[in-house]
Amino acid sequence: MPKINYQVVREGEDTILLIDYENILRIPSIEDDALTMSTIIDKLIEVKNVTKIIFSQKRDYEYDYNQTLLLVEIANLYNILVKQKQVFTFTSAITDVIFKKHIASRYADLQRLIFGTLKRDPVAAYVELKRMMRHEKLNLEAATTEQVAQAQNGFISLINYLITSLESTKLMQLAQPYLQGFKPGDRNIYRLLFTPTIKPDFMFTKLMSSYPTNGTELETYTVSEDTDITIFSFPSSVKYLYHMMPPEFKLSEEEYEILDTSRNIMAEHKPKKEEFVDPERMREIFYNIGYDLIEELVNHKGLKFSQKKIDKLTKILVRYTVGFGLIEVLLSDEKIQDVSINSPYGQTPMFIVHQDYGDCYTNVVPTVQESESWASKLRMISGRPLDEANQILDTEIHLPGATARVSAITSPLDPTGLAFSFRRHRDKPWTLPLFIKAKMISPLAAGLLSFLIDGTRTLLVCGTRSSGKTSLLGSLLVEIMRRYRIITIEDTLELPTIPLRKLGFNIQPLKVSSALGKETSEMTASDGIRSTLRLGDSALFVGEVRSSLRGDEEVVIIENGLTKRIAIKNLDGKDLNSF
Repeated sequence: MPKINYQVVREGEDTILLIDYENILRIPSIEDDALTMSTIIDKLIEVKNVTKIIFSQKRDYEYDYNQTLLLVEIANLYNILVKQKQVFTFTSAITDVIFKKHIASRYADLQRLIFGTLKRDPVAAYVELKRMMRHEKLNLEAATTEQVAQAQNGFISLINYLITSLESTKLMQLAQPYLQGFKPGDRNIYRLLFTPTIKPDFMFTKLMSSYPTNGTELETYTVSEDTDITIFSFPSSVKYLYHMMPPEFKLSEEEYEILDTSRNIMAEHKPKKEEFVDPERMREIFYNIGYDLIEELVNHKGLKFSQKKIDKLTKILVRYTVGFGLIEVLLSDEKIQDVSINSPYGQTPMFIVHQDYGDCYTNVVPTVQESESWASKLRMISGRPLDEANQILDTEIHLPGATARVSAITSPLDPTGLAFSFRRHRDKPWTLPLFIKAKMISPLAAGLLSFLIDGTRTLLVCGTRSSGKTSLLGSLLVEIMRRYRIITIEDTLELPTIPLRKLGFNIQPLKVSSALGKETSEMTASDGIRSTLRLGDSALFVGEVRSSLRGDEEVVIIENGLTKRIAIKNLDGKDLNSF
């Protein structure tokens, strides 16, 4: 086996053992390969206090702290036994020639188990020690002299010491329920104990690709034609697992290599702020560039990829260059309502709120590099800061098939780094008939609301978080005749202005400063409402403005030559004077 290079990387509280397996013609799998397990234990003896193990071979295979700890304990035990090697060497001056030959061979077997099998297959070493113990106890009963019995007792004590030492390790404690019928060389037990997260070279986010062994499958469905979703429940947990298998984890080695090369080339282009003004146009440009690049690389390598396959690879490439990676795949699922990403990264999975199963955790684990990339893109998209002086950022993103409101926080508000919350909106606006179909509103109530809108009445929509305020307000927008002009005012653009504009509505969105942000060049909510007086006759929709107007000032709106006064203290519903 070629020499294996490794390096020690420290990230925050983690000490990572990074193993270079690029030139090794073996799958870097601790659970499947005895030689890989033995190699890693050797490295753990050299490097102390390792908390993570990562193999790099086209993809990154990461074993987390709990799995690494299992091997660290075996490595520490092996190191102790090596220092006590003299104890396992037969030196007795016994006179019984036949027994002396027998006990010497048994000591040799013991050394083989300790200094050979233990590193490759600790479970097999333990099982063999238990069998050896039973056999030697029978030999003790058949001892013919006191000298033979004494030597036999000493050997049994040595075996018992090894068994007890192994039983004190976490690995053997977890393996105990599966030992019945175990055969040396069978690595099924290790497949139950070791499950790496896998991350291809071209992406940062990690994903637990294997299915949980103790989970019960509740539902399986497909999103965007090529992403498999499976919901699992567990007998000992109230939480559900949302298991996602996106197309980027089903690629061949050639496809991974093409994507990795393409991403490295595309990474040389640093998008400017103005390129993020129109995300849809930017994606179109990057798609065209990426398609030509992948096609050129495929032809250069003499591969035969169909146009459909090149298109799929290009969409993945765009997702991991100017997009938001696996977040986009999650938000493409219409059943997902919220996505939460907590720090510290590399340790906690993403969490979602599912339409049918409520709060679930996912098999997606973001990394520090990914979180910093998201933060940079959100800064450019929103034009708002996110730093120690401005620790909260509220904005919105428009993705293929979904739009979402985003809240991001950073240190020192979040003492461990960055955290994000994505609230998914429908890619198509709600309408009153859709509310009726979903039995969320009665036909009579829908008719009354439509009548009030047609009569140009003033309405206030209020409610708790996730009660559907924005969805209802969006459905009321649709009720306005398309010949009228509509102006919306929001601190985070959530109303479906883009889909309505595509449907032919005369609509103008206004964005005002966030209530939680510090002073910026953005206009305040009160100034934004006042500015509408200069924009002509319009239907005015004030979205979720989570801030108050200054003092007890009055906003004056001229309507059909008449002056209408609106005295407002708070747009969030506190001390609101109707008009």
